[in-house]
Amino acid sequence: MMPELSTLLGGLTPERFLAEYWQKKPLLVRGAVPEINQLMSRNDLFHLATGEDIESRLITRADGWQMHHGPFSLRQLKRAALPWTVLVQSVNLAHAAGDALLRRFDFIPYARLDDLMVSYATDTGGVGPHFDNYDVFLIQGMGSRRWHIGKQKDKTLIDDLPIRIIKDFRPTQEWLLNPGDMLYLPPQWAHDGVAVGECMTFSVGFRTPTAQELGEQFLSFLQERLSLPGRYSDPDLKKPRHAAEIGTAMIDQVETMLSSIRWNRTTVRNFLGTSLTEPKANVFFDPPAHPLTIARFAAAAKRKGVVLSPASQLLFSGNQFYLNGEDWKMPAHVKPLIRELANHRTLKIAQPTGVALAKDVLDDAVGLLYEAYCDGFLWPAS
Repeated sequence: MMPELSTLLGGLTPERFLAEYWQKKPLLVRGAVPEINQLMSRNDLFHLATGEDIESRLITRADGWQMHHGPFSLRQLKRAALPWTVLVQSVNLAHAAGDALLRRFDFIPYARLDDLMVSYATDTGGVGPHFDNYDVFLIQGMGSRRWHIGKQKDKTLIDDLPIRIIKDFRPTQEWLLNPGDMLYLPPQWAHDGVAVGECMTFSVGFRTPTAQELGEQFLSFLQERLSLPGRYSDPDLKKPRHAAEIGTAMIDQVETMLSSIRWNRTTVRNFLGTSLTEPKANVFFDPPAHPLTIARFAAAAKRKGVVLSPASQLLFSGNQFYLNGEDWKMPAHVKPLIRELANHRTLKIAQPTGVALAKDVLDDAVGLLYEAYCDGFLWPAS
């Protein structure tokens, strides 16, 4: 196990963490990310909160709980009534160090990984006692935060509030987290974090779609690909007893027509591949304003490799690859290279020994990657 990962999990192997803690019980790790204060400053976060293309929220409770959606001006943040908290979603898409922090959790499949949220709170600030429906790793940045947690059955929320706050919070454990400390919480664990002085918290969250959400998305996926033959007809129609009655013959025929809707494991795999890599609504890719020629791109890629854009999602299942919501087609001999790119999000177009790849593999890989580069999905490593 890499030293960095050993530190992150407090000496636990990923296998042991997954077996004993994941979706089972909380874990507190002291000094999990010792360099956390070097990742992002308060001013860096405030700057992100002023952006149009990133989701941010400001929560205050001076006159009862209130929530406002960004973007915010720096003046708004500095003049907000105390205490207040600003939360910025998907920091990993806009901040390289944030993306690097998120990728440390690759012992959880990328298909489950969602985003990095970073919050700043003034003294005594917080978002109140609540629970999440997903796993979360809470990493303390600057300052300190006192956490109370509990696995309570009563999750009734206070009515008519802009945020979800548990009405009768009954914590059973308490910890004070200092810079670099990390608290893992499984889904449905109630928790309340209160800033001790000003502080920042980095939250790594995961996808946990409901069955209803998956069903609706899957039906939409099928609808886009549906092609049913035939048309309703009734050449043997008889005069009905009741003009307003839907006859059994019509029901039988339509049932037969709809029964031709089919899906199998491959359909589900393709649905997951495209939906899990589909960029969020506020994510856009910027093609290079002055793209390199393919020859210069190939030279740069062979010299230093390529790196995926933080916004790009590349997943695979077997020999099928999915990039940013699309089935990514490629020759079979290129797939081992693209699998490396998916797993590590960087790729050097050379074998580990430095031996040159076969010319057809190299040419096809460069051509494939160049198209993705021109779309803004990846770029040569610096």
